[in-house]
Amino acid sequence: MLRKLITKPSVVITLLIVQIIPLLMFPPKSFSPTSQEWWLPVLLAVLVIIADVQIIVRRTTALWPWYLVSFSQGFNVISRLMMFMPHASESVGGVITVDYLYLGLSIVSVLISALYIFFSELPDVRMSLYTSKSTSASA
Repeated sequence: MLRKLITKPSVVITLLIVQIIPLLMFPPKSFSPTSQEWWLPVLLAVLVIIADVQIIVRRTTALWPWYLVSFSQGFNVISRLMMFMPHASESVGGVITVDYLYLGLSIVSVLISALYIFFSELPDVRMSLYTSKSTSASA
Protein backbone atom coordinates (compact mmCIF):
# COMPACT_ATOMS: atom_id res chain seq x y z
CA MET A 1 0.00 0.00 0.00
CA LEU A 2 2.82 2.41 0.85
CA ARG A 3 4.59 1.57 -2.39
CA LYS A 4 1.42 2.36 -4.34
CA LEU A 5 1.11 5.70 -2.53
CA ILE A 6 4.70 6.83 -3.17
CA THR A 7 4.49 5.96 -6.85
CA LYS A 8 1.68 8.40 -7.56
CA PRO A 9 3.06 11.19 -9.78
CA SER A 10 1.70 13.94 -7.50
CA VAL A 11 3.38 12.38 -4.44
CA VAL A 12 6.67 11.92 -6.32
CA ILE A 13 6.65 15.55 -7.46
CA THR A 14 5.82 16.78 -3.95
CA LEU A 15 8.60 14.72 -2.39
CA LEU A 16 11.07 15.91 -5.02
CA ILE A 17 10.21 19.51 -4.22
CA VAL A 18 10.39 19.22 -0.43
CA GLN A 19 13.64 17.25 -0.48
CA ILE A 20 15.46 20.54 -0.15
CA ILE A 21 14.40 20.73 3.51
CA PRO A 22 16.87 18.22 5.01
CA LEU A 23 19.69 19.86 3.07
CA LEU A 24 19.01 23.23 4.69
CA MET A 25 18.22 21.99 8.22
CA PHE A 26 20.89 23.85 10.15
CA PRO A 27 20.69 26.22 13.09
CA PRO A 28 20.45 29.86 11.95
CA LYS A 29 24.01 30.60 13.14
CA SER A 30 25.33 28.20 10.48
CA PHE A 31 24.15 30.56 7.74
CA SER A 32 26.13 33.49 9.09
CA PRO A 33 28.47 35.06 6.51
CA THR A 34 31.34 34.55 8.97
CA SER A 35 30.62 30.82 9.17
CA GLN A 36 32.27 28.41 6.76
CA GLU A 37 29.28 26.05 6.87
CA TRP A 38 26.76 27.93 4.74
CA TRP A 39 28.10 27.14 1.27
CA LEU A 40 27.73 23.33 1.33
CA PRO A 41 23.98 23.18 2.06
CA VAL A 42 23.41 25.95 -0.47
CA LEU A 43 25.43 24.07 -3.12
CA LEU A 44 23.55 20.82 -2.43
CA ALA A 45 20.23 22.66 -2.60
CA VAL A 46 21.20 24.14 -5.98
CA LEU A 47 22.07 20.67 -7.27
CA VAL A 48 18.69 19.36 -6.10
CA ILE A 49 16.89 22.27 -7.77
CA ILE A 50 18.70 21.51 -11.04
CA ALA A 51 17.68 17.86 -10.76
CA ASP A 52 14.09 18.79 -9.90
CA VAL A 53 13.80 21.05 -12.94
CA GLN A 54 15.09 18.26 -15.16
CA ILE A 55 12.78 15.64 -13.64
CA ILE A 56 9.60 17.65 -13.01
CA VAL A 57 9.60 20.39 -15.62
CA ARG A 58 11.54 18.91 -18.52
CA ARG A 59 10.44 15.31 -17.78
CA THR A 60 13.77 13.98 -18.98
CA THR A 61 14.15 10.22 -19.16
CA ALA A 62 17.87 10.49 -18.47
CA LEU A 63 19.07 9.01 -15.20
CA TRP A 64 21.57 11.72 -14.27
CA PRO A 65 19.04 13.95 -12.44
CA TRP A 66 18.10 10.99 -10.23
CA TYR A 67 21.78 10.35 -9.58
CA LEU A 68 22.19 14.03 -8.71
CA VAL A 69 19.39 13.71 -6.15
CA SER A 70 21.06 10.66 -4.60
CA PHE A 71 24.46 12.36 -4.67
CA SER A 72 23.15 15.48 -2.93
CA GLN A 73 21.32 13.55 -0.24
CA GLY A 74 24.26 11.16 0.24
CA PHE A 75 26.72 14.01 0.51
CA ASN A 76 24.40 15.60 3.07
CA VAL A 77 24.63 12.42 5.18
CA ILE A 78 28.43 12.27 4.87
CA SER A 79 28.93 15.95 5.70
CA ARG A 80 26.59 15.75 8.70
CA LEU A 81 28.48 12.75 10.05
CA MET A 82 31.79 14.56 9.59
CA MET A 83 30.56 17.67 11.39
CA PHE A 84 28.69 15.80 14.13
CA MET A 85 31.46 15.61 16.74
CA PRO A 86 33.01 19.06 16.18
CA HIS A 87 29.58 20.67 16.60
CA ALA A 88 28.28 18.43 19.39
CA SER A 89 29.30 20.97 22.00
CA GLU A 90 29.78 24.69 22.18
CA SER A 91 31.33 27.11 24.61
CA VAL A 92 28.83 29.45 26.24
CA GLY A 93 30.48 31.90 28.64
CA GLY A 94 33.46 29.61 29.14
CA VAL A 95 31.28 26.61 29.93
CA ILE A 96 31.10 23.71 27.50
CA THR A 97 27.49 22.76 26.76
CA VAL A 98 25.87 20.27 24.44
CA ASP A 99 24.39 21.83 21.32
CA TYR A 100 21.11 19.91 21.32
CA LEU A 101 19.64 21.93 18.45
CA TYR A 102 22.49 21.10 16.10
CA LEU A 103 22.57 17.44 17.15
CA GLY A 104 18.81 17.04 16.78
CA LEU A 105 18.68 18.74 13.39
CA SER A 106 21.61 16.66 12.16
CA ILE A 107 20.06 13.35 13.22
CA VAL A 108 16.70 14.21 11.66
CA SER A 109 18.38 15.47 8.49
CA VAL A 110 20.46 12.28 8.11
CA LEU A 111 17.38 10.09 8.55
CA ILE A 112 15.32 12.08 6.04
CA SER A 113 18.19 12.10 3.52
CA ALA A 114 18.57 8.32 3.87
CA LEU A 115 14.87 7.93 3.15
CA TYR A 116 15.19 10.17 0.09
CA ILE A 117 18.08 8.06 -1.22
CA PHE A 118 15.96 4.94 -0.80
CA PHE A 119 12.97 6.68 -2.39
CA SER A 120 14.86 8.00 -5.42
CA GLU A 121 16.40 4.61 -6.17
CA LEU A 122 13.06 2.82 -6.50
CA PRO A 123 12.38 2.02 -10.16
CA ASP A 124 8.61 2.36 -9.61
CA VAL A 125 9.10 5.94 -8.43
CA ARG A 126 11.18 6.88 -11.47
CA MET A 127 8.81 5.20 -13.90
CA SER A 128 5.68 6.74 -12.38
CA LEU A 129 6.47 10.15 -13.85
CA TYR A 130 7.14 8.77 -17.30
CA THR A 131 4.11 6.48 -17.45
CA SER A 132 1.83 9.32 -16.35
CA LYS A 133 3.32 11.47 -19.13
CA SER A 134 2.71 8.86 -21.79
CA THR A 135 -0.81 8.00 -20.60
CA SER A 136 -1.82 11.65 -20.43
CA ALA A 137 -0.39 12.27 -23.91
CA SER A 138 -2.36 9.38 -25.39
CA ALA A 139 -5.63 10.44 -23.73
